[in-house]
Amino acid sequence: MIRPAIPAERQALEALQLRASMGNEGDREALLRHPDAIDLPVEQIITGGVFVLEQDGAVVGFSSILPREDGDTELDALFVEPGIQRRGVGKRLVEHCAEIARSKGSTTLHVIGNRHAEPFYLACGFSIIGSFDTRFGPGLLMRLPL
Repeated sequence: MIRPAIPAERQALEALQLRASMGNEGDREALLRHPDAIDLPVEQIITGGVFVLEQDGAVVGFSSILPREDGDTELDALFVEPGIQRRGVGKRLVEHCAEIARSKGSTTLHVIGNRHAEPFYLACGFSIIGSFDTRFGPGLLMRLPL
């Protein structure tokens, strides 16, 4: 089941983000240098832009979206519990975000993806349109037509 997050879940979702991020060897050192990167603004939850996926009553992943100035939507976060990655949770969250974005009039879902996530995003239908320097290194500018 995918549902909107609630503010009381913020700390648990940030802890999930940390677990998922630390599980990626390429991100570990950068996160240890920049622990402030683990932040899920409560305003984003309150405005309905954060979604959790539950399995058997437990939150196993979450995603968030933000509106862009051009009328499209940005996939701002996507994290899945390390023990169940590669089982369709991330893809279901992307599909849900795409559906929400489409319902709000967006024609494209954008994401700045980590290089290690490139195969995942390509499998979800995103295409690479460029690169972007993040504080963690180079990222991929990607988009998914809706």
